[in-house]
Amino acid sequence: MTLDGKIALVTGGSRGIGRAIVERLAREGAQVYFTYRTEPRTTGAVGIRTDHQDAGSVEAMFAAVGDRLDILVNNAAINPGAPLEELTAAEFDRVLTVNTKVPLLAMRAAAERMGPGGRIVNLSTLNTVVPAAGHLLYTMSKGALEQATAVASRELGPRGITVNTVSPGAVATDMLRSVNPPEALVRAAALTALQRLGEPDDIAAVVAWLAGPDAGWVTGQNIRATGGLLV
Repeated sequence: MTLDGKIALVTGGSRGIGRAIVERLAREGAQVYFTYRTEPRTTGAVGIRTDHQDAGSVEAMFAAVGDRLDILVNNAAINPGAPLEELTAAEFDRVLTVNTKVPLLAMRAAAERMGPGGRIVNLSTLNTVVPAAGHLLYTMSKGALEQATAVASRELGPRGITVNTVSPGAVATDMLRSVNPPEALVRAAALTALQRLGEPDDIAAVVAWLAGPDAGWVTGQNIRATGGLLV
């Protein structure tokens, strides 16, 4: 197992892509911790109940993990699916806290615990290069996270820590279905080179590779795992 003996933390790991990542890293041999807000549906890992709408959740989850970490995957995110005309200051703060502030603080805390060979993987979205109406706050928050990834790769590179982004395309998750009508998902599958929606396991495989030893020369990159929705 390529991650035998490694300690990993995945935010938002109880469903969808996050759950697939937790289970894949665990199968690869890592000891995995994951955060969840309501139900710890994931098995084979240690759940940490927390709400990332509170930036204080970062301190709580790292207290549970301890003083050593090898892999951080920032997956937790929310998408209210609201257009510009419905944007409020409160919603701005909520989305940016979950999608940008907490991942940034988590990167800082993770870096304090990592040695050479540490891996940080941030989950973004294809929407940062293919904007979609109604997803303004989600897209903006993920764009900021992509830039944080690039800068952090420069800062942490001298310590042997890699920092990368994975940007999924249309993946069959509850979040995707909650903010898109069924006909939009049919169109997305038709526009994808592989002629289907992605599955959470497709994204988990990319994350697991970036978290493993074979990706040690890859950092500061944004891998758009879209099945050819963008080529």
